[in-house]
Amino acid sequence: MSIDPSGTSDEGVTEQEARLRQLAASVPGIDPQAAAAAQQRQAQLTKPAGALGVLEDLSVQLAGVAGVCPPPVPERAVVAVFAGDHGVLAQGVSPWPQEVTAAMVGGICAGSAAVNVISRQVGATVVPVDVGVAGDLPEELPGLLRRRVRPGTADLTITEAMTRAEAVQAMLVGAEVARSVIAEHGAQVLLTGDMGIGNTTASAALIAAFTGAEPRTVTGRGTGVDHATLELKVKVIETALVQHAAAVESAVEDPVGVLAAMGGLEHAAIAGFILGAAEARVPVILDGVIAGSAALAAHALAPRARDACVAGHRSVEPGHTAALEHIGLRPLVDLDLRLGEGTGALLALPIVQSAARVLGEMATFEEAGIEA
Repeated sequence: MSIDPSGTSDEGVTEQEARLRQLAASVPGIDPQAAAAAQQRQAQLTKPAGALGVLEDLSVQLAGVAGVCPPPVPERAVVAVFAGDHGVLAQGVSPWPQEVTAAMVGGICAGSAAVNVISRQVGATVVPVDVGVAGDLPEELPGLLRRRVRPGTADLTITEAMTRAEAVQAMLVGAEVARSVIAEHGAQVLLTGDMGIGNTTASAALIAAFTGAEPRTVTGRGTGVDHATLELKVKVIETALVQHAAAVESAVEDPVGVLAAMGGLEHAAIAGFILGAAEARVPVILDGVIAGSAALAAHALAPRARDACVAGHRSVEPGHTAALEHIGLRPLVDLDLRLGEGTGALLALPIVQSAARVLGEMATFEEAGIEA
């Protein structure tokens, strides 16, 4: 495929979208030899077969992702918190004002948000990323990556949330962040985080589009809205699905089109973040419903990206379960969380680390001098 000086290929694909397609095509998937070796080693460890349940499956997955058995223990963890605002907030889907997004980004940079507290507990590094905050942010915010594609999305009930080019750009931002934290922080596992008032509405719309589920079954209370606002959210999502029926119809074939029509800039960035991690053979722990909806787009674009994904937890948002079931992921913990920021993914981090450590450090029957 050739690219002319205008930035468009001979197939009508922009240079940025060609880069995105190349990224999706480069995702390697599970290494079958490493996975088989991990399975064989699991059978030799000093325990009854299957006694460690999901930890055993997880260790095999980690070996397959890394391409080596036993896999490295993912001790160096980075959670990227992608922040963006949503034009659909104008429809009254949340009682929280848009300014809260910018304020919370400031709190994350100051180290005072929930994601910071839990990160300190589990030894993870927090990297906040402005990919689409609508409000002004102070010049001095420690650690903030300024990658703003546009100041918030448009109202998805009226028009496309963003242009296709903006959706692609946000996905490439996510992939770039993944590559940079792996290179600069030596990250061995990546975790998804998000911040954006109104993003559960966009998430439910994306999940309905990708899974075919009815809006009412995948729409939750988000920040804790009352019954009347929940009903409004359902109607807003129904309106959006009709408004963007053509994009919904081709969701699996063209996930970028769905992201552009109804997603948020943080959704697109997280989808790219997943692809960047998978390309580098680094596991990525998904947080809640925002990450789940973004993972649907990443999975549609590059099905092998699923192999690198670990569902950290199950959100109380009903759409999250629908998304995980569609992709085929099992959540590690279920604590009735619905905060976002990456909190649920962080709480699952010690489980992921333990799975790798058990496979590598637990004695086999032969090493222990036990006749199996």
